[in-house]
Amino acid sequence: MIRFVLADLKRLWAGSVVIVLLVALAVALGVGVSLQERALRLGSARAAEKFDVIVGAPGSETQLVLSAVFLQPAALPLMPGEVLAELNDDPRVEWAAPVGFGDFHAGYPIVGTTTTLIEATAGGFSQGGMFRTEGEAVVGSAVPLQPGETVVPTHGQVEQGGHEHEGIRYRVSGRLNPTGTPWDRAILVPIQAVWHVHGMGLEAGHDHDHAGHDTAHEDEEAHEHHGMDADAPLDEDWHRGALPGLPAILIKPKTIADAYRLRQDYRADGRTLAVFPGEVLTGLYATLGDARQVLAVIAAGTQLLVAAALLMVTVIHVGQRRRQIGALRAFGAPRAAVFGIVWLELSVLVGLGILLGYGGGYLAASLLSRAFAMQRGFSLPVGFTPEDGAMLAILAAVAALLAALPAWLAYRQSPAAALRN
Repeated sequence: MIRFVLADLKRLWAGSVVIVLLVALAVALGVGVSLQERALRLGSARAAEKFDVIVGAPGSETQLVLSAVFLQPAALPLMPGEVLAELNDDPRVEWAAPVGFGDFHAGYPIVGTTTTLIEATAGGFSQGGMFRTEGEAVVGSAVPLQPGETVVPTHGQVEQGGHEHEGIRYRVSGRLNPTGTPWDRAILVPIQAVWHVHGMGLEAGHDHDHAGHDTAHEDEEAHEHHGMDADAPLDEDWHRGALPGLPAILIKPKTIADAYRLRQDYRADGRTLAVFPGEVLTGLYATLGDARQVLAVIAAGTQLLVAAALLMVTVIHVGQRRRQIGALRAFGAPRAAVFGIVWLELSVLVGLGILLGYGGGYLAASLLSRAFAMQRGFSLPVGFTPEDGAMLAILAAVAALLAALPAWLAYRQSPAAALRN
């Protein structure tokens, strides 16, 4: 029987290829949507897991998370800088690190932050080491710069009308290990440099104790470089004067209970908004889930149309083979053998299409995830789960049932009627 089926498929190879491709495309659409949506949820959750609480100015929770965690450019409102000093003094806080945005280099975001955040979240250096002066920078693993190279910041992105900061240069001091987060595409500089470059120096009492610079020279350099002194040592003591406004502060609480108390306190404070990134992402996942359901319905509709077309094609195909089936019956082939031949032939074609559809859906999701990772900086893990295996089994069962209809039509044919026609 197997040899007969293979010979028949070889003889009718063009129609067989069409059936396989139709099934494969319909299945690949549904599989690809499911895998991509799941990969986006997993990848974004992993990217945000290192940041327990984010504090910012009152406004959009979603935009605060997208900017602070995923480094998406946006004009965030600023909260009072004194909040940073308060958080560093709070016994419930293990560490609190400010972040500042706005500048870019060759499309890569320049993020102002502190050595504390880098040491707590980055996982070490593959080359070089931490920035130690105001004019140094640390680059993520996906930034094509090496220690010793120069970073030229632009305010905003060039293609959107951004302009270069005249006379401002950072020297790369180190390159971080990969983290699988958007921060792999970031250029990290001291937050004090971001403040000084944008004319947001401390209002009082925050002088650099930098040997070799008298007051007149410092004033002249401040005018030339918007207040940035590339050789100035880092100053991460937040109690020496009034701090500039901040778009976001990333917080590591000491306990889970502390995290909830901090969130409650800084949401009740009229100056600030505190969020759990995971909670905000859950809301985004709900939106993604709605979109996924719409695409799943479209995919299911496509699969139903393909199934109907396949049934029509196979019924016509069986009708065209009436004489062949009649000859098989006349030469003594039992009804069950005829049923088995037709059923097996169609099951092989549809089953092959389903397997190719799973492979095609996986390939499409992997390519999209890779392109997304190159553009956004965090990886999207694409993979099958037991749920996908159950769906494969259901599709195989449905295919077997669909193949039984034309096989049953062939089973009912009498050899005399088939040969007479």
